[in-house]
Amino acid sequence: MRTSRALRTIRDGGVVRVCSLGHFIPAFVCQAARAGYECIWLDLEHRAMTVREVQALLVECHLFDIDCMVRVPTREKAQLYRYLEDGATGLMIPHVSTPAEARDLVRSTRFPPVGERGFDNAGLDADFYHHDIDDYAAWAQRETFLTVQIETPLAVENVDAIAAVEGVDMLFIGPGDLGYRYRHDEHGDVDGKRLEEAYVRVAEAAARHGKAWACPASGQEAIRRRVDQGCQFVANASDFMSIRSGLAGGMAEFDGLQPPA
Repeated sequence: MRTSRALRTIRDGGVVRVCSLGHFIPAFVCQAARAGYECIWLDLEHRAMTVREVQALLVECHLFDIDCMVRVPTREKAQLYRYLEDGATGLMIPHVSTPAEARDLVRSTRFPPVGERGFDNAGLDADFYHHDIDDYAAWAQRETFLTVQIETPLAVENVDAIAAVEGVDMLFIGPGDLGYRYRHDEHGDVDGKRLEEAYVRVAEAAARHGKAWACPASGQEAIRRRVDQGCQFVANASDFMSIRSGLAGGMAEFDGLQPPA
């Protein structure tokens, strides 16, 4: 059973380098690992893949020793821990706004006595081998992680109570959803001040309860700003961005080319 690279980096006080993948591109896993990324955020909230495609990508992640955090499209208990059995290192749950929701997710994804996850001990996570059940449970509690997304004003109001929930490992700020909601509620947020205050509140809650926090950030200045605030898990690239920039770069090579006479 493999050791989580992301959790090792966090425990050592470092910053986890994360990229996201939303399409079935097995080669992306290899290239991300070779580039030095430690975790792939596999987005199944906004993108669709078959079960077999997800399983194939998770095998690739194990082959190239890179963590995979699955952003899930469901909260159904058995499906959540099946992603872990299929080899996901972590799960990210969108739109978690209350501590009650966080506790329900812990019950679904953690083994007793913390939660009520069912035992299999024969999937890719267990190297397709029946381990001692206590050893397997201890490994899973230690080397897999549960991330909850803070994406609503209510989640920010409740962030301290959410961070206090045993079994929640990481708080992930979703600035797109959260910023949109702030801009369009009764208070407004034209200058982004409320969103910046939310970063501070999440960072403080995470530090108070010994949890990591995460966010997307692009560009060295933005990444440095979040890391200086205590962020240890930064997503800054994706298959979409790579394809778009690669095509744009390729097209730029044609600039100024004169047609043949």
